[in-house]
Amino acid sequence: MLTKYKLVIFDWDGTVMDSVGRIVSSLDEAARLTGGLPTLSGDELKQMIGLSLDKGYEFLYPDVSLDKRDTWKAHYAQQFREDNPTPAALYPNVFETLNKLKEAGYLLAIATGKSRVGLDRAMDETGTAELFVGTRTADQTASKPDPLMIHELLDSLGITAADAVMVGDTSHDMLLANNAGVDAIAITWGVHDKETLSAYRPVAVIDNIESLLSI
Repeated sequence: MLTKYKLVIFDWDGTVMDSVGRIVSSLDEAARLTGGLPTLSGDELKQMIGLSLDKGYEFLYPDVSLDKRDTWKAHYAQQFREDNPTPAALYPNVFETLNKLKEAGYLLAIATGKSRVGLDRAMDETGTAELFVGTRTADQTASKPDPLMIHELLDSLGITAADAVMVGDTSHDMLLANNAGVDAIAITWGVHDKETLSAYRPVAVIDNIESLLSI
């Protein structure tokens, strides 16, 4: 199935990197430090993963004034980058699988809700930057599920929508692919389960990234 595509676009958090725990605990602490925000469960907090922080704040706290958003964002950034000891690393076999896909001739790209600074730092720490021919972050372009980040990747690489596929772990990723007119492959080791992801009609649902090599 994968051989019909030229470009494989990956989400980052929950798809390439096992960072869900660090994100959720950072969101929880950011809300506590900001004050005046509703207490949300870990499951509720992780539903925003994949969105930009601006979109994520509105998603999590639709009835709270935007006046607190910048303070909350600053606390989250400090927690995720510096203060939170929760580990975040590539999922098992991600680096090896990405290398095999590149060696097989696929173009690889990233479309993420992370900031530019955050993605650059993550790619530098994991040694993955050279694997990707293009990346788009939520502060460079429109946040998921707006299709702009995929459209920009396709335009910059000269790839048609029919020749690209999006790999992601959330409903936001699946909607992004649907809105951009590209196929999607859902992966279940991140935020959302098979039942949730299947509702968006991905061409495949996989449990780990190395399964891309055999579909």
